[in-house]
Amino acid sequence: SYPRQNELALALREVGRIERTLFMIDWILDAGLQRQAQIGLNKGEAHHALKRAISFHRRGEIRDRSGEGQHYRIAGMNLLAAIIIFWNTMKLGEVVNTRAASGTHIAPDLLAHVSPLGWEHIKLTGEYRWPKSLA
Repeated sequence: SYPRQNELALALREVGRIERTLFMIDWILDAGLQRQAQIGLNKGEAHHALKRAISFHRRGEIRDRSGEGQHYRIAGMNLLAAIIIFWNTMKLGEVVNTRAASGTHIAPDLLAHVSPLGWEHIKLTGEYRWPKSLA
């Protein structure tokens, strides 16, 4: 039988600690790395904010008792978020192409700050009427 912590496991743990220490030093010294991580966090938070806005019914709580019902509700929310993101991406692309065709180019460094995760221009609440022919 092997000892609880053999020499290889101890050595690998020390290598992991060294790697973590080196990363922390890089993190402290590299403002660009910190900025890049913050941008990624902001995108994730914007995506979650969009999903919270979509799930306004029952204050965003998923109260389905069955796992299948919860799965369908979450899948529906993900589908709606994907549709909104797709629509916004299409519209942003149209704006960029229209401006480029008119001779007004948008600087690529500005486009890096544009995100299709906004939803303020979409009416999320209201009365929805579905034709019976589609039901």
